[in-house]
Amino acid sequence: MSDIPRSEHPRPQFQRAEWVCLNGQWEFEIDQEDNGLENGLRERELKQRILVPFSPESELSGIGHTDFINAVWYRKRVAVPSEWAGKKALLHFQAVDYDATVWVNGVELARHRGGWTPFTCDLDGAAAPGEEAEIVVRARDLRGTDRPAGKQSNHRPDNAGCHYTRTTGIWQTVWMEAVPKRAQLLRTRITPDHANSRFLLVQPIRGDQAGLTFRADLSDESGEAASAECDAGADLNPTLTLDIPPDKARLWSTDDPHLYDLRLTLIDENGAVLDEASSYAGLRGVSIDGPAVKINGKPVFQRLVLDQGYYPDGIMTAPTDAALIEDIELSIEAGFNGARLHQKVFEERFLYHADRLGYLCWGEFGDWGINRGEPRAGYITEWLEVLERDYSHPSIVGWCPLNETGGQSIDDRVTGLDDLTRGLFLAAKAIDQSRPVLDTSGYAHRIRESDIYDCHDYDQNPESFKKRHDGLADGNPHYNGPTDKPWSIPHAGQPFFVSEFGGTWWQPQAVEGDSWGYGKNPENIEEFYERFEALCAALLDNPLMFAYCYTQLTDIFQEQNGVYHFNREKKFDMKRIREAQRRVAAIEKT
Repeated sequence: MSDIPRSEHPRPQFQRAEWVCLNGQWEFEIDQEDNGLENGLRERELKQRILVPFSPESELSGIGHTDFINAVWYRKRVAVPSEWAGKKALLHFQAVDYDATVWVNGVELARHRGGWTPFTCDLDGAAAPGEEAEIVVRARDLRGTDRPAGKQSNHRPDNAGCHYTRTTGIWQTVWMEAVPKRAQLLRTRITPDHANSRFLLVQPIRGDQAGLTFRADLSDESGEAASAECDAGADLNPTLTLDIPPDKARLWSTDDPHLYDLRLTLIDENGAVLDEASSYAGLRGVSIDGPAVKINGKPVFQRLVLDQGYYPDGIMTAPTDAALIEDIELSIEAGFNGARLHQKVFEERFLYHADRLGYLCWGEFGDWGINRGEPRAGYITEWLEVLERDYSHPSIVGWCPLNETGGQSIDDRVTGLDDLTRGLFLAAKAIDQSRPVLDTSGYAHRIRESDIYDCHDYDQNPESFKKRHDGLADGNPHYNGPTDKPWSIPHAGQPFFVSEFGGTWWQPQAVEGDSWGYGKNPENIEEFYERFEALCAALLDNPLMFAYCYTQLTDIFQEQNGVYHFNREKKFDMKRIREAQRRVAAIEKT
């Protein structure tokens, strides 16, 4: 077993053979006044040591500084493998929060704003194979900066309410890979075409394409399923169709999450392999039929759980790859078949495991912390990076860029919130025509052409909860916000779901400090079970409800409303929790 933390490949859906993980010990220093460049931190040895990829706020990093941090610096000296001679090296950062600058051997190679998405540095001209690369990173996370921060506490140094310990600097894997100098494959966009039993591939290529051929080979456990090739220089982005013969056609679903292996190859004029990468693909379709959202043409009630992806020792970084798998398996054990990946862009290995395990996911953006009255272009540019990174994952069945936007009523004036909501919605629709898009989860719906409509409802009384949502049949769904100055445009018949409910406060053990959940803490565990069963039943039995999302998978710090404890220990009899959800939903009977 490697002693390098999180040493598995961070990008399983586009993987080359020659790569090196750079996680482990790095030099580190906090730069609270953000004057480190002037004070020589780029050149001198830094005072502390940190364990990358864990953020300095986390215990696993070895730092554990949970107060506000305005800027941090990192340094590491690495050897670019000499066996990469004749190629160029790329340096990848999977996520750095928030404003990152990278120097290699004193040369500035990258500047990236956005704490959720990866970026790459081309080492050509700064460090060649066989040479040493001194990597220096500065990450700014200035207090009070208007940025997409998710649930990171931005107003006080400690946790409070539903705001949690911050993440600053590097918090996902840092790595290098070798690519050919002449031309390289970029990330493939894979679109499953369920109706026609095929995959559509769009393959961007960087560099000289004249005379090159792009080839894709699809296979399953019994061998080749489909292959195709084309002139890589005929179009800006070569496009291939992989038609799957009937005897090889096998759909991806929650019951059978079948994945095809995919080999992507760039071939030169002499028939030699210039560049290649391994990938995979799942054949599944998402469609809308009246109130139903269908998977592969069948209504599948989405029994979602709110998953915020926090860990006691790693904060937003899973301590191990196994911890990512465990969270999905715990959710499935409890009876859920998917999750809202809530207020965080999860690392890509989580989606890889969701793909393997048949786990439905709604991709979201960590937008809390945004001043929605003054939208900035950076929100949309980072959201575009999220969409591009995660487009090809079959487990993602919907997009939702915003959460609980509110406070601005609908009137004849266009507000900053209107501009932001429309910009993020249009970005998702422009990138992806294969999945539904929800303009915002709960509160202020502003987009008339939104594919989905939803609400949040933490009513703990099953009778009033059911009555409220039965109103959907009479054209009277539950709206969040005031009725005299509504925040939302009316529901226009789109598929509807309650995307947050439950959240029942249950903590049978004494905990330090404040703890909270929604509603009055049940008097005993039997009362909890009865409430959980009745709330779920109210939505499962509603023939116009295509999904729900229960809050939440685990407790998180002071928020004690999870199905599991923060350390992932069980709080309940999971058989009973599962049985409450696994009944056939009304919409699945239609």
